[in-house]
Amino acid sequence: VTAPWHLATAAEAHCTTAAGRDSMACALQEPRVPSLDPARVALLKGNGITLEAIQPMGARVSGMVLKFPYPPVAVLEALQAEMAARGFLVFSGQGVLTGDEQVKASELWGGRKIHSTHGVHPKAPNEHIFRLSNDQNVGTKGVGPQWHNDGSFEEGVFSHVGYHIVRVPENRGDTLFAHQGAAFDALPRATREFWLRLVSVNAASGVLHPLVHDHPISGRRSVWLHLGMTGGVLERLGEDQFRLLEEDELQKLFHGYNNLLNSGLPENGGNYAISYEYQPGDCIFIDNLALAHKASPQAHFDAKEQGLRILHRTTVKAMKPFLPGFNLPSHATTELLRAAQVASKSKGVFVSGGVGFRWDESIRMQN
Repeated sequence: VTAPWHLATAAEAHCTTAAGRDSMACALQEPRVPSLDPARVALLKGNGITLEAIQPMGARVSGMVLKFPYPPVAVLEALQAEMAARGFLVFSGQGVLTGDEQVKASELWGGRKIHSTHGVHPKAPNEHIFRLSNDQNVGTKGVGPQWHNDGSFEEGVFSHVGYHIVRVPENRGDTLFAHQGAAFDALPRATREFWLRLVSVNAASGVLHPLVHDHPISGRRSVWLHLGMTGGVLERLGEDQFRLLEEDELQKLFHGYNNLLNSGLPENGGNYAISYEYQPGDCIFIDNLALAHKASPQAHFDAKEQGLRILHRTTVKAMKPFLPGFNLPSHATTELLRAAQVASKSKGVFVSGGVGFRWDESIRMQN
């Protein structure tokens, strides 16, 4: 039952040998975040907007205020395309947006309608602002310490997410971002082939999502997994036949995914992840199907030591459902999970509710 994972591991070991490195089966693509598109940069410049690449990913937007009146549709489409390509855009110098202003700016992207599912803190300016802080009296504390994409419990995962820094802590409180298309490029070929057969099962809702997908705007093949709300993972064995991964396989998969995204950070020798240091007035919009994120540890340090951090998050309706493929339903049924358990010889794992499968007892997990 566990052969595919172990075969993948053996194949990767072979790729470290001299003979393996020379073989086509071990060929890797260099992880790559695309450069800014010159035509889009020129179009934006013609409308008084400057786009500057942030290395190794993302871009900074100057000359556009996120308040009505908004620029022409062609400008918004160019910006959205750059979000899909480079992962996120930082709209600098916005001051402090009101809750209504942030909501309206969020609705410029993706499904163009706010989609809120979070709890509302008493100090949030409206019901659509998820107010985050390192002081529970000021905002919700401790959210998102592991790599994830927002809205993984929805059939239609949020298309875009906004992060507006209302107060920058004196001693930093970064958000980390990882480019999931470049991360796919970094995978050994055998691992890619294995992951292409996998579907995650959300612990809270049972919704199914592919571990690898083609991005709806850029077409970029990308990885996708929530490390804090996944109850189990299905592997496709054949036509309409699936099994649940076993505990050791899930641990290898989750640790592997975590290591893959962490490896993208420049301090780890990578070129497809970043720890973004907020500046006053920043409002960031990310493409939620192109980019994974997590809060830095410093973002959760006590406000008395780190300085008070206040971040307002908004989430945008999906452009279309994020379906698992393989002719599977959008949600795991009892019959599907039973059959997958039989196929795994009753060794498969699915943990329902909360943070789902706890793949590392030593780390903190919170949604």
